[in-house]
Amino acid sequence: MRPLPPTAALALVVLGGVASAAQGAANAELGDRVGSPVLGAVVNNAGGTLLVLVGLLVLPSMRTGLAVLRRSRLPWWCYLGGLGGAAIIVIGTYVVPVLGVAVFTIAQVAGGSLGGLAVDRAGLAPVGRLALTPPRVAGALLGTAAVGLAQLGQPLGELAVGLVLLAVVGGLAVAVQSALNGRVAAAGTAAASTAMNFAVSTPAVLAVAALAGAFTVARPDWPPAWYLYTGGLLGVGIVASLLVGVRALGVLRTGLALVAGQLGGGLLLDLLLPGGPGLRWPVLAGAVLTLVASVVAGRQRRPAARTASASAVGWSVPVVRSTPEDPAGRQRRGSAYADRPAPPAG
Repeated sequence: MRPLPPTAALALVVLGGVASAAQGAANAELGDRVGSPVLGAVVNNAGGTLLVLVGLLVLPSMRTGLAVLRRSRLPWWCYLGGLGGAAIIVIGTYVVPVLGVAVFTIAQVAGGSLGGLAVDRAGLAPVGRLALTPPRVAGALLGTAAVGLAQLGQPLGELAVGLVLLAVVGGLAVAVQSALNGRVAAAGTAAASTAMNFAVSTPAVLAVAALAGAFTVARPDWPPAWYLYTGGLLGVGIVASLLVGVRALGVLRTGLALVAGQLGGGLLLDLLLPGGPGLRWPVLAGAVLTLVASVVAGRQRRPAARTASASAVGWSVPVVRSTPEDPAGRQRRGSAYADRPAPPAG
């Protein structure tokens, strides 16, 4: 599949961010009702894994993608992207109650922006190596500042430096996850990459939940509201949108567009849910500025203009000036091309 145009990819990733906001709200409420926040993450990943298994049964294209992926002989570490998703789920579960949503979100976005710059510079994503240009750095800084603006008025928890750094690491993990999943999708298919993501992340989340004692909750009260169990479905859509975005935009711009969608989705939930806080202007401004940051990070310097004849054949024509000793510039014109092959005829 060819990469989408940048504008279409940005729009798709923003929609993925909206889905991420809805997923976070559903998982948080589910965890609160059953008495264990980690159980919300378990249901989320288990639901996504179930959908992937159904896809393997009914979609021959998904099985074909896995076969193609098996023949690609990618290094084993390329399949570990799902660990990044598991990491941020677990980190958020334990860090948010201490730091508060505002500090955690800012730290996570800062880590994701730093990780996006580093991963793109290393060429880990399928889009190839992207230079560390001033527009990209400016986009990363603007995105972090925009998220900080969106968190104005939010309650702050205990400012523990260690936990802030842990949230930054979570953002870095998500950047690496996006790059590795994109690499797997480029070698196989997007469906195969999504399957591998959940195949890796779900066991990791289950192991952490077991260590945290989540499965020892006595008779958890599972609520009947169906929408609280849609985290897995939303998760599959989020992973798919990130795969499309990373291939077309790189990790940094994809991460910023995702955050813009998360802020916008959170604002919609505030407006639509009963008892919500309503319109919050800092969140709206933060969402718009984060989207602007994603656009700014994609600006590139224009290459130096070339003459029409040079651009037509792909050759660089040296400028030859006359001198009193060589009025026609013949000597230096000859030396300029002496070590070059002749341009193709016609």
